[in-house]
Amino acid sequence: MRKIIFCAFVCVSLAANCFAQITVPVPTPQQLKWHNTEYYLFAHFGPNTFTDKEWGHGDEPEDIFNPTELDCRQWCRIAKQAGATGIIITAKHHDGFCLWPSKYSKHTVRESKWKNGKGDVLKELSKACKEFGLNFGVYISPWDRNHPDYGTEKYNDVFVNMMKELFTNYGPITELWWDGANGEGPSGKKQVYDWKRFKETVRKLSPTTVVFSDVGPDIRWVGNEKGIAGTTNWNTLNIEGFTPGLGAPSTDTLNIGNKYGKHWIPAECDVSIRPGWFYHAEEDSKVKSPEELFQLYLKSVGRGATLLLNVPPDRRGKFHANDSAALVGFRKLREQSFKTNLLLNTSSYYLQSGILKKVPVLTDGKVATAVTMKVTEIHAAGSELKENKRINCIVLREDLHNGQQCAAFKLLLFDKNDKLIKEIKGSTIGRKRILTFPAIDISTIELTILEQKGATKIAEIEAYLIPEHNIEN
Repeated sequence: MRKIIFCAFVCVSLAANCFAQITVPVPTPQQLKWHNTEYYLFAHFGPNTFTDKEWGHGDEPEDIFNPTELDCRQWCRIAKQAGATGIIITAKHHDGFCLWPSKYSKHTVRESKWKNGKGDVLKELSKACKEFGLNFGVYISPWDRNHPDYGTEKYNDVFVNMMKELFTNYGPITELWWDGANGEGPSGKKQVYDWKRFKETVRKLSPTTVVFSDVGPDIRWVGNEKGIAGTTNWNTLNIEGFTPGLGAPSTDTLNIGNKYGKHWIPAECDVSIRPGWFYHAEEDSKVKSPEELFQLYLKSVGRGATLLLNVPPDRRGKFHANDSAALVGFRKLREQSFKTNLLLNTSSYYLQSGILKKVPVLTDGKVATAVTMKVTEIHAAGSELKENKRINCIVLREDLHNGQQCAAFKLLLFDKNDKLIKEIKGSTIGRKRILTFPAIDISTIELTILEQKGATKIAEIEAYLIPEHNIEN
């Protein structure tokens, strides 16, 4: 057989005025851990499940909440089968109904007929998450359309006390989700939220919990509810002068982030598996297909964000069979697509200052090892294979321990005769960048970092041949 070379080149070239490194924010240990959760479930559940509303008015009778077959273990079992890493539950939506028997509200499961007022959804779900090894997260809306103190300073005390209940009775809580919606309460007044106090409360009660809102402090909204991050996606954001909700930056800014943002606040992509966020029987035939979910994965996780996929329990208190089937099919597509990394354990090299060095860490399959692309001209080359390889997907991974550095890159794909077959340009890499294209036969992949804020650390370069119908549209 003919001997041909299958190479992975890495080059860094910068203009002279780009050689000065820039100090950039870096993630905390808990943010790094969150980055690696990659994909997890949202569970919108409450009175809206039984009224077919999306936003309840707060005047719904407590007895309407009655999930006669609540099975949080089923939620967790399906989440595990789907490859999700956790579940975030809407403990209190805008209607003010609490899925736990809060001492600071009279609009809770305690006042419902479910389990004769002895039920506690958070207790059951937190226990099930521990059993199945899943992260447990809590959504709690500051807006409360039921509580009589809403619109007064007393309500900030109420909200702080509710959070204390959550962390004291149901922890550990991996992620706390603050919705920034702010409307009128039963008194006709809006609330002035004490965000500073809210943040301090969480930091004191659970320093390892990451907090989501439009502007963090740890995770930001991606600017849409379609589950799609920007093709440029910075993990950094400027938040001075902004607050969650109406005081947040523009959705375009949230989608992209700020290149020179002062704070590490990466994007989370939330989207529902159905048209609505709460369960509605008429949407049973409108569940997103595994193929649609895979496309969302490419446009969220594949752009350096995480995917928060809403799967609303039905009126029984279980995930519907259609949702479950889509989730399991979604996992099969991911496993099928990324089963065989064609670059795994191939030899890789880089050329620095005229010296060719072997750097197997580029293709060793370990994200904990990386090659540092110093702010000088660097080249890296790879291994010999017996034949051209057919690929349609390249995955790049940036080590984020020292921040996000790559601002622009170029991929050149050559065949065995050194003929250029395809050129791909991009901006940010982040934790994971997945690039798909029509399948081609190549023997060389050349990556050039065209612009970087500081020394980019490339952890892995991967190549795959995934089913054609799975490539990004």
